[in-house]
Amino acid sequence: MGIRKSLTAVLLATLFLDQLSKWLILEHLTNGKVIELFWTLQMRLVRNSGISFGKGSELGQLVSIVVFVVIAILIKVALSAKDNRTSVLYGLIIGGALGNLCDRIFRSSDGFLKGEVVDFIDFQWWPVFNVADSAVVVGCLLLLLNGLYFERI
Repeated sequence: MGIRKSLTAVLLATLFLDQLSKWLILEHLTNGKVIELFWTLQMRLVRNSGISFGKGSELGQLVSIVVFVVIAILIKVALSAKDNRTSVLYGLIIGGALGNLCDRIFRSSDGFLKGEVVDFIDFQWWPVFNVADSAVVVGCLLLLLNGLYFERI
């Protein structure tokens, strides 16, 4: 599969899984309902209008604009990737960023870019997060490892 196809496929799959998971959570976790899974893992609906860890609720619009610019830059960089492995990792990062940006755009009744990100994965000892957050973090970590390992060979 070509680099552009890999990037597009992973980006769209990540975005789809993120939005599907959020839709399911919004359908099933209302009125403070919590689903206990195992150990400390539970599904609990939390809406985040700010940035990481619920901080900066008044910065939502600014963060959205910055994320939009970062996504545009990442797409440009990703399209120049030299291998499928790197394009897949960029696809994870961009797909996750788009997932949360979609929440800010489409989950708002207060105005443009004032939507709240839907978070629901709760270990009870770490801030609540979602599939998009996971994709961004895992993609960034693997991209770093990819650069450290494969750029030296």
